[in-house]
Amino acid sequence: MSRPLTHNNDSKNLLGNILDPFRRFLDVEASGGILLLLFTVVALVWANSPWGHYYHEFWEHHLTIGIDSFKLSKSLLHWINDGLMAIFFFVVGLEIKRELIAGELSSVKQASLPIAAAIGGMIVPALIFVTVNTNSATEIGWGIPMATDIAFSLGVLSLLGKRVPLSLKVFLVAFAIVDDIGAVMVIALFYSGDIYWNYLIIAMGLFLILVIFNRLDLRYIPAYMILGWIIWFLFLKSGIHPTIAGVLIAFTIPMKRKIDVFTFRKRMDENLTVFCPTEDCSNKTTLTNEQLARTIA
Repeated sequence: MSRPLTHNNDSKNLLGNILDPFRRFLDVEASGGILLLLFTVVALVWANSPWGHYYHEFWEHHLTIGIDSFKLSKSLLHWINDGLMAIFFFVVGLEIKRELIAGELSSVKQASLPIAAAIGGMIVPALIFVTVNTNSATEIGWGIPMATDIAFSLGVLSLLGKRVPLSLKVFLVAFAIVDDIGAVMVIALFYSGDIYWNYLIIAMGLFLILVIFNRLDLRYIPAYMILGWIIWFLFLKSGIHPTIAGVLIAFTIPMKRKIDVFTFRKRMDENLTVFCPTEDCSNKTTLTNEQLARTIA
């Protein structure tokens, strides 16, 4: 019986030795930025190499999710842009909401700067593009330089780690997400084909339901997940970029404290009184029954 146990332990140790370097790398704050730059270089070299056509064929490979008539079939590029980026915007939206409630953007004065910078970051590139491209065949692309690549921006910023002030990170996140939402709205209004309002109206109705859940302080995660995925699907079908759905859903997630601050302080004062009833707090060998009850509670 000892041999199998020894064999299993050796296998676990071997697997741990293999995975440990990867775990240590992922624990580093700059790991995301390093991977982003690495794969950017690989993509640039591959796309401009004699095998560049394989690069484009790879991203055009279709992936189908669903069964029977209820299924989505998109290229890998679309799954990333419309699916994974929606999740990314959801996470970023949660960060922005926290900063708006009790962070670097909690006042109008603090929030106005990144919003104004984002508006300028959309208008100025568009004006430069129109000024340079006087040909009617190319000037229609004025909306392309309006968007900021938020994922790339944050990835590059993460390379500097803790040397970057938190206020700068929050400013960049707020700037980039407002800029991206504005650019997506421009694309939806001026570059998209038909907008299917029936899907959009249903999506906004479900969004209002999530707002009601938020007001009721409902913390049942599956409810937000199910309605969130349906809203994402409806945005996808409506003709408007589904990353907007990710931001909207993030703003409906409850962020209220479960414990009131004054109630928490009162309980802590009561516990401190039990453990230290007098000014002369002696360090006794054992705890009293009342102290033990407090530790268990």
